[in-house]
Amino acid sequence: MNTEDFTIHDVSDFPIVRLARPLDTSGLSPQWCFEMERLVRDGRRFVLIYPSPTGDEPFEDRTARTLWLKANRETMAKLCLSLIIVEPDAVQRADLEKVFPHLEHAFGAPQTAAETQQEAQFLAARLLVSN
Repeated sequence: MNTEDFTIHDVSDFPIVRLARPLDTSGLSPQWCFEMERLVRDGRRFVLIYPSPTGDEPFEDRTARTLWLKANRETMAKLCLSLIIVEPDAVQRADLEKVFPHLEHAFGAPQTAAETQQEAQFLAARLLVSN
């Protein structure tokens, strides 16, 4: 996998893939979709680690990402072992955990929340070893 093709995701530790920049800047969805296409076309299982969102993603970009995820639901269910959101706040983590089952149903990939980047890394490694 050519890491130079990726500007939104950090794939240097593939199959652990981290969000390298916030998604709150307008116009990022084409690159995000391109990178996700590259990840799934590779055919190997992976884990995504994203920080908790800090700003609002522009509506057009969120819509484009949602459409891509829905169109690729089956592939994501097979290849993305989990999307792990790093959320330090316990209340916000609990709120995320409540909506994750609905998001998994809609987009295919299991989702979970971790308190720290270190915990997310541990969860990702455990998922990769067991699958």
